Amino acid sequence: VQLQASGGGLVQAGGSLRLSCAASGRTFSTSSMGWFRQAPGKEREFVAAIRWNGGSSYYAASVKGRFTISRDNAKNMLFLQMNSLKPDDTAVYYCAAYKGSVLLHYPDSTYYAHWGQGTLVTVSS
Repeated sequence: VQLQASGGGLVQAGGSLRLSCAASGRTFSTSSMGWFRQAPGKEREFVAAIRWNGGSSYYAASVKGRFTISRDNAKNMLFLQMNSLKPDDTAVYYCAAYKGSVLLHYPDSTYYAHWGQGTLVTVSS
């Protein structure tokens, strides 16, 4: 599966953005998916993950209650709705496809493949 993230931009603190990840290939609908982010000078970190059928989702503590991951398998699309944005959310956001069949290691980036190119989110204070 090939992935392309979009929807990033500049937003003021407290604002919202919706990221999209377009997937090509036949395996998207059977792949669990995740969002990660990497801020300047920091390591890539887990943001959210969703099971292949959308039945379960998981979030980093730092975004829980503010971000919502969702997917549309009919359109091969993954989304990340980000509300109440904070300057600490500033990062390049990546979508990725989980390699395993059971979403046990969802926070671990080594369990993901087919990373998208990333989209920059900048939150001003």
